[in-house]
Formats: sequence, structure tokens, C-alpha cells
Amino acid sequence: MANGEKRIVIAGAGSIGCYAGGCLALAGRRVVLLARPRIEAALRQGGLRVSDLEGRDRLIKPAELVVTADPAASLPGADVILVTVKSGATREMAALIKAHARPDAVVVSLQNGVDNADRLRAVLGPRTVLAGMVPFNVVQSADGELPLRVHRASDGKVMVEEGNAGLADLLDTEGLAVETRGDMKAVLWGKLLMNLNNALVALSGLPLVAELADRRWRLILASQIDEALLAMKASGIEPARIAGLRPTLLPKVLRLPDWLFKLLARRMLAIDLEARSSMWDDLQRGRSTEIDDLQGAVLRLAEKAGTPAPTVQLISALVRAAEAERLGSPSLVPEKVVAPPSGRRST
Repeated sequence: MANGEKRIVIAGAGSIGCYAGGCLALAGRRVVLLARPRIEAALRQGGLRVSDLEGRDRLIKPAELVVTADPAASLPGADVILVTVKSGATREMAALIKAHARPDAVVVSLQNGVDNADRLRAVLGPRTVLAGMVPFNVVQSADGELPLRVHRASDGKVMVEEGNAGLADLLDTEGLAVETRGDMKAVLWGKLLMNLNNALVALSGLPLVAELADRRWRLILASQIDEALLAMKASGIEPARIAGLRPTLLPKVLRLPDWLFKLLARRMLAIDLEARSSMWDDLQRGRSTEIDDLQGAVLRLAEKAGTPAPTVQLISALVRAAEAERLGSPSLVPEKVVAPPSGRRST
């Protein structure tokens, strides 16, 4: 079957899903966006605007989109299903795929965290389920803005587990570079190290570039990465290189003075000035975050390995508190985040 004939369903068309689906649709792929009612309504009314760091800015008119909130209307015809829901909704989406999709449909997890492909496999059994990793940040326009805009604010290739010939060719399109990897476990743990910063952006309320430019925030990130690397080493996990640096060098680079960090970490700072993290967006919209699949994954690994992770534990607690308050980002300064020697949060 030719690429233009295969049907790709985006299972969870939020920021990442709409960006990937938009690029695929613009490249002539047959795409169905399975979205929440809010997103469905916005796309039907105003279409989808897809822009990126390189300056592309493309519009897909409403009549050119296939979008639905009904899994029974979208999943049965799928040849490939790209799962882009938040981690907390993985099992729910797996159940919908099992109920509605063909057994031969290829399922790809393009989600944060390290466990989502396994969660899908646990429900879907013998079906083909492949892990994937999205390295870039996507910013979604504010509620009510039309057309709905998704903007890729950083760079990088999507990585997908080997196991399906032709899948990378199907997905690799303008604005959406895709490659296959045989070491996806290492890739996912490497990406997790970078994703530990999502919580700091959420807690600070700062754009990603501004947060990374401040050594006080980088010191907190470096401490989290140190704790994660210790737990990984004790567990026999070797994370892959994601940001151009060996994972073991990341804490050292993050601790450099601001001027030297900016000089040596140009690739890490090649980010749109408006970029924040999806966790910040979740707090702003009063939604549950993925803290349990990011910091939580490190805490579970550290507990099993018997290694300390006090900084990761503190960050996790602060995000959970912000979730409970439902007031958006708490806009903390670094001094309100760093744990004193006693392990208690300063006031």
C-alpha cells in the first residue's frame, strides 16, 4: 500500500498530535485527528495553523481536515495509530484501540515517559506496538484563538522503535523529521533526563530559554539529573545521548557560569522565545500533569535501587501542590525551590 493510501489516526490530537498530524496532512498523508471536543470544535471552525522554528507557517482549512471526537468513527480504518495522549490517559486510549481498531494496525507511542509503550502492550497483547520519542517542544495557541495554532518551538528528530518496515518513510515529512532506532529504552531514559526540566518551567512560569539562561534554575536541574543518573547506574540503565552531550556531562555543563553555558550549549538553547513546557500548560489549564511519569519514574527507580533522590522528590511535591491549588504556575523563584540541608522547603 502506498504512503498516500495508508490511514494514520492521531489518537489524542493535542499540541504534539495536531503538529504531527498537521505536517502529515500537509504532505498528502491520509490523516484523521481524534481529539477532545474543544479541539474538534476549534479545528472545524477555524482550521489548523502549523508553524515551526525554521519559519514555516502553513494553514490547513477546516474542509481539508478530518477530525472527530468519536473513537468508533476514527479507529476502525486506521493502518497506523500515533498515540499522543498524556501518560495518564494511556490505558484509556489502549482500551479504545483494542475495542475499535483492526488487529493489524501499527500502534506507536509518541508520549513522554518511559513506560507508555509497555502500558499499551499490556492491554493490546500481540498487536504491533512501538515506542517513540518526540524531542521537540510544541506551543499551542490560547483557547478561543482561531485558527488553532501549533508551533514547534525547538528542533530534533522524532525517533521510533525499529520493527515496521516503511514506517519512518511514511511519517518523515516536511517539518517532521523521523528516524528509527534499535535502542529505544536508552533513548527514552535519555529524553527523561531532559524532561526533568519541564517541572522547573512549570514552577517558575518562565519561558524555557529564560529559565535555562538562569544558572540558579540550572543548578536545580543538574541536581535532579545527578540523582536520576545515580539511580540509572545502579539499575544497569545507560541513557542515550539526546541533546548532543553525553548524559553524564549534562550536570557539569548545566553548572557552568551563564556566559560559558550560553557559549557551549547553543544547541540546547536553540529554542523559540515563546516556548514553555507542556507541564506549565497543564498547570495553566488546571489539568493533571505528567509529574508521575517524569519525576515519578525516577523516584520509583531510585526506591528500587536504594539511591537517594531528595531534589526530585521535592520538585514532585511542589508540582503536586500546584496541581491541587489549580491556580496555574506558582511563579516560584529558585530560592523557594531549593531544599535546605534539613530536606524541608524554605519559606
